[in-house]
Amino acid sequence: MFSFFKKKPPVDTPSNPDLAVTTSEPIPAPTSAPAPDVVTPEQKRSWVTRLKSGLAKTSGNLTTLFTGTRIDDALFEELESALLVSDAGIDATGDLLAALRVKVRDEKLTQPEQVKTALRTLLLELLMPLQKPLVLEQHRPLVMMIAGVNGAGKTTSIGKLAKHLQAHGQSVLLAAGDTFRAAAREQLTIWGERNNVAVIAQESGDPAAVAFDAVHSAQARGTHVVMIDTAGRLPTQLHLMEELKKIKRVIGKGLDGAPHEILLVIDGNTGQNALAQVKAFDDALGLTGLIITKLDGTAKGGVLAAIARARPIPLYFIGVGEAIEDLQPFNAADFVDALLN
Repeated sequence: MFSFFKKKPPVDTPSNPDLAVTTSEPIPAPTSAPAPDVVTPEQKRSWVTRLKSGLAKTSGNLTTLFTGTRIDDALFEELESALLVSDAGIDATGDLLAALRVKVRDEKLTQPEQVKTALRTLLLELLMPLQKPLVLEQHRPLVMMIAGVNGAGKTTSIGKLAKHLQAHGQSVLLAAGDTFRAAAREQLTIWGERNNVAVIAQESGDPAAVAFDAVHSAQARGTHVVMIDTAGRLPTQLHLMEELKKIKRVIGKGLDGAPHEILLVIDGNTGQNALAQVKAFDDALGLTGLIITKLDGTAKGGVLAAIARARPIPLYFIGVGEAIEDLQPFNAADFVDALLN
């Protein structure tokens, strides 16, 4: 699997920017089996293949523009249409095309493949701010509040993330704060049983109270990470958004400075609505990270450009399938290559 996290580096120890994970423990001697953070070439190829398959719709629209095409206004018009159809949005599309025209002029690009390479560079520059690892061990417990609309894959993502956290030596506690929907509590409990992770839940009651109990339980147990599931809701459901704010406040009363991470799970198939969700939840809660799911079907992918342009919040993980290993850290270069190759 890929390296998901970055542990808080020791004081006065320089970190290697080429490594996705740093640790304060001594580096162990090499063994015959790869460490959990090591990505084998086969795993890398498999992941990139699934990502390309999920983004095939957008990739097909973009790559066909650079086959034997003249560099003229017609190319830029077609490229504009392709980016808009991919849900890149008006602002990001306008910025990309303006910058691309400047590159073509200043670098005297005359071949379609050169223009494609220039577009890759610009897309990479736009998306790189989203590529940041989730830092572990900066707090104990590290309290994570997870939000998202119904159907985005929020509870499933929590279960997958718990499994990966365990693989990185982290003890995990889950809180079933989605008391609004009974099935969500049952679903989270199943993930807890599957991963041998304790779940704090109530048959009914105040979700903020569930979150508060979970934080205190994690403190008493010495747990590394507590993840709090919250009820799925639309940004337009103002009473539910207010409840989210209440949960955040109550968590802070349970542990000063918490929640340390506020993540939003969004469905990669929802297009510009995903950007609207990011803006609304960020305004209400102050998001620290994103998880994008379902990049394995009709997802267009361009919405990441729109998010990077409007709200460059770290995109910690992306999901391209149902399996545990299908949730992986966001890598801007891999993503851009999947769009343009």
